Amino acid sequence: QVQLVESGGGLVQAGGSLRLSCAASGSISSINAMGWYRQAPGKQRELVGSITSGIRTTYADSVKGRFTISRDNAKNTVYLQMNSLKPEDTAVYYCNADIAKVLSSRYSEYWGQGTQVTVSS
Repeated sequence: QVQLVESGGGLVQAGGSLRLSCAASGSISSINAMGWYRQAPGKQRELVGSITSGIRTTYADSVKGRFTISRDNAKNTVYLQMNSLKPEDTAVYYCNADIAKVLSSRYSEYWGQGTQVTVSS
């Protein structure tokens, strides 16, 4: 059993900051890429950013320069530091990771349950 548990969402005023965390737990052998997605009401889920096991990062154009992804491999945790938040950043944010379970060489995709981020104007 593998779980991804997010934390750190909440309500913040425009221009403020939040830091999301996502911890993976369970029978984990290895974690490849980890990332964050978001889904606003009435919109499709979109990639916010991702980070490889080699710490290479990619970001959506809409968050470049404002959001930073990092990870702590010893803790199987990925973070999303969100600065200069805008009302259009309001969404449910989901953690995503490619994980190989113990005694398996196959990677599977796992999702967290989501955490709400609301930015007021």
